[in-house]
Amino acid sequence: MPWVFDPNSGGTKIPAAKQQEVRQRIEKFAAEHYAGKYIRLEIRFRAQFCYIDAYVEPDVPANWPPADWPQTRDQLIEQLRHTPTHLCRLRYFGDDDWGFAFYTYSNEKYELSVFPNGSFTGTPEAAFAAAAMYLV
Repeated sequence: MPWVFDPNSGGTKIPAAKQQEVRQRIEKFAAEHYAGKYIRLEIRFRAQFCYIDAYVEPDVPANWPPADWPQTRDQLIEQLRHTPTHLCRLRYFGDDDWGFAFYTYSNEKYELSVFPNGSFTGTPEAAFAAAAMYLV
């Protein structure tokens, strides 16, 4: 039986030089296209995966929290500033071929996704652009 590409398994360990390149590319792309939508990005690598999280400035109403809440408004804001918004996970297949998975908050796990052009592989920038819907 012939080999069939499975975009939801496998991959290649990401070399250190590629990690640095991809980190710079994502940070540059995000700064150019999504400035002001996040406070900072966290981009981390593990084996064949690249995880992208964003931290955002919380939008907490002035009259929050209620009087019986266990923390002050400032404590809540500080806590939320340190809570990541999981954007996506990339899976490295070599060269500049990356698989893409959204983080689904309903299931609290990464789910295989297609890039906006309908392909199962694409660039880190295209994955970030698709996942940036969480930043609106």
